[in-house]
Amino acid sequence: MTSASPAFEILPSIDVRGGMVVDLYQGDFNRETVYDDTAEQMAQQFAQAGSRWIHVVDLDGSRDGTGQNRVLVERIAAVARDAGIWLELGGGIRSLETIDAALRLGVTRVVIGTAAVEQPELVSQAVQRFGAEAIVVGIDSRDGVVATRGWTEGSGVRATELAEQMAERGVVRFVCTDITRDSTLTEPNFASLEELAKASSAAVIASGGVTTLEQVRRLKQLRLEGAIIGSALYAGKLRLEDALAAARH
Repeated sequence: MTSASPAFEILPSIDVRGGMVVDLYQGDFNRETVYDDTAEQMAQQFAQAGSRWIHVVDLDGSRDGTGQNRVLVERIAAVARDAGIWLELGGGIRSLETIDAALRLGVTRVVIGTAAVEQPELVSQAVQRFGAEAIVVGIDSRDGVVATRGWTEGSGVRATELAEQMAERGVVRFVCTDITRDSTLTEPNFASLEELAKASSAAVIASGGVTTLEQVRRLKQLRLEGAIIGSALYAGKLRLEDALAAARH
């Protein structure tokens, strides 16, 4: 596969920490659920369900910038490659070298979060070197203000302001997460997502709180590019096959 479909996409999520598949309630490292299935097993299940994408977050990397889960990411990338699907990776992407290494592992595109706030010039360099389709900016916000370093620090930057700045630097895609909705099994922040979608011409992928098929349909109606779903799948609240069907029809 060389390019993504313009259709509304569902990206099932695999969050890894310490080599394990986990779920953090509202990004709180002290409120963690650990799952028995390995990351490779989850990737295989998502591929078998018909997903065209897998979204992976290296939580250790997101907080401290280390790449200790690199071997695990490589294994997930191998599963995705064998299945002929795309892989999106976030967490600790803070240098051109890290981006290059991820893409060489077989990752299709990387998500830059903290560095977009702290090193905005890196985003420009990454877009120029690797192409806009390989670079996504993660806009993770709490009450409209961007949080960084694994959501542990406030930046003082408004989410819409960051979106405008990054679009000017050539970014064509955002993953937008409302931290207060993440892993809550409630609903996305539709108003915030719509506002961010209007802040620039870049595509928006929703993340945080997606729990029902009706929510998937509503996100699609907002003309977003897709939605990341994690907790609802792991909790058995939503079947990936059903979410994929709702997104495509």
